[in-house]
Amino acid sequence: MKITLITSILLAGILTNNMVLSKFLGICPFLGVSTKVKTALSMSIAVTLVMVISSAVTWPINYYILKQEYNYLQTIVFILVIAAIVQLIEIFLKKYIPPIYKALGIYLPLITTNCAVLGITLLNVQNEYGFVPSLVNALAAGLGFMLAMVLFAGVRERLETADIPVFLKGLPITLIAAALVSLSFLGFAGIGG
Repeated sequence: MKITLITSILLAGILTNNMVLSKFLGICPFLGVSTKVKTALSMSIAVTLVMVISSAVTWPINYYILKQEYNYLQTIVFILVIAAIVQLIEIFLKKYIPPIYKALGIYLPLITTNCAVLGITLLNVQNEYGFVPSLVNALAAGLGFMLAMVLFAGVRERLETADIPVFLKGLPITLIAAALVSLSFLGFAGIGG
């Protein structure tokens, strides 16, 4: 496999095709868990792990079973696989790393319904990636998710000490900040004709 393909998949997944800031997938944890950098980082690691494992499990299921005659079952099967993986990670964190389990709270089981996780598995199928490119794409999407989460958490931490007009406090300034962070990623895609 060419190193240029891997590099282009990595850079695109992290910067130009960022799941949160370019494709607008995974917005719920982006807004809900990004209040502190440590929590955002923990959530991002969990999401990245689920993305990579889900891609590793769904690719052979799709390629050897569903692609033949049952491709209409992709979404249902992929959701079931993702739910099982999230449950296993939740059990592991609860037993071995309780502080992270408590910090993620309700957002950990919500990874099951995180459209970015399902989105990456479906994008791998749509782009007809092989096994290794699928894993690289999932890793890149997870790293891009992490980059967006950590950057936005840093912005939100700074907003806590900023002098913000009363009518913008809370959700309005959060949405404005999210829009500005998203806008900054448009530069990676290039603007022009």
